[in-house]
Amino acid sequence: MPGMRAMSTRANDGSERRGGRAGREAGPGGRRQREGHPGAAGRNAAHGMDLTTDPGHDSLIDVPGGIRLQKVLAAAGVGSRRRCEELIGEGRVEVDGEIVRRYGARVDPDHQIIKVDGRRIPSRQDLVYLALNKPAGVLTTMSDDRGRPTISDFLGDRAERLFHVGRLDYDTEGLMLLTNDGELAHRLAHPRYGVAKTYLADVAAPLPRDLGRRLITGIELDDGIASADKFRVVEQAGSRALVEITLHEGRKHIVRRLLAEAGHPVSRLVRIRVGPVTLGNLRPGTTRALITREIGELYAAVGL
Repeated sequence: MPGMRAMSTRANDGSERRGGRAGREAGPGGRRQREGHPGAAGRNAAHGMDLTTDPGHDSLIDVPGGIRLQKVLAAAGVGSRRRCEELIGEGRVEVDGEIVRRYGARVDPDHQIIKVDGRRIPSRQDLVYLALNKPAGVLTTMSDDRGRPTISDFLGDRAERLFHVGRLDYDTEGLMLLTNDGELAHRLAHPRYGVAKTYLADVAAPLPRDLGRRLITGIELDDGIASADKFRVVEQAGSRALVEITLHEGRKHIVRRLLAEAGHPVSRLVRIRVGPVTLGNLRPGTTRALITREIGELYAAVGL
């Protein structure tokens, strides 16, 4: 049996710049105009423009002592400060459901929901989102009174209290998500949201042609019917086969039980995907920080 492999530039149109500056200077908390200079707001008033109906203006109230929106976006990994200003100017950023076009808008990233292109960004700087490649023979827990290896052994000396999203069996390898974002962790693990997970399984062969159909239709287990969302055979050689199975259930040992009941017990199991996050080439026992896009897609998957 072959080994298992887990296995553009800133807008320079003069009118657009003036519109952005007008919103900044006229909005709450905006810069004060210098004496003797009417500024953009004055010029707009002189030309009869009503800022309350100007599509380049927004009504978001600045948070006293807040952080400039483009700085929050840049800190969240959306892009450079200049790129973030472009996104704001293009109307692609919203705060608490309202599109914001002012470069200088001040927000509270700890309490306001900020989205780019409809996807929420991780604006709080104290939140951590990690992917871990859990090796086999490791407990999904932060401590063990019998001294067995746990996932905390691979996290280093971190100050944050991290939650593991769901569990992997002692002998199962692969992708685990860890975060101190309690609400996200809870939703990702809750069966109500049905976040799909994909595994590679080394199973007994040969495989019947109708195995995928049976698994997707559903197989009766001792605690009810279980089914796969997707199934495919990756390769077969002799008495072993490598298969990929996707399902959204979270019952204990569900993949092993499902395949065993179908007549193909698992000898090795690796989780390679949780929702939009993939294991990729992450080495066993190592972690990586999730990127902004992945976090936004996790938020979207559970309705946050």
